[in-house]
Amino acid sequence: MIAIVQKRSRPKSPTFQGTIDYKNIVLLRKFITAEGKILPRRSSQLTAKQQRYMARAIKNARIMGLLPFINKNQPSST
Repeated sequence: MIAIVQKRSRPKSPTFQGTIDYKNIVLLRKFITAEGKILPRRSSQLTAKQQRYMARAIKNARIMGLLPFINKNQPSST
């Protein structure tokens, strides 16, 4: 007997459409947590390619001084 395997369908409309740029701080802040960490793909609903571009843009913005590396307003647990 031959089993028919169907491919998983890709999501038709990704949650983000547009260009990812390190200068767009409003957009980048949507993809980092309150602590300043980059959201994982399963939380941000981005494709793998978009997640790579987003991570690179966030890292570039941090180096340029547009985004903080950590959020100093968070109380420390220690």
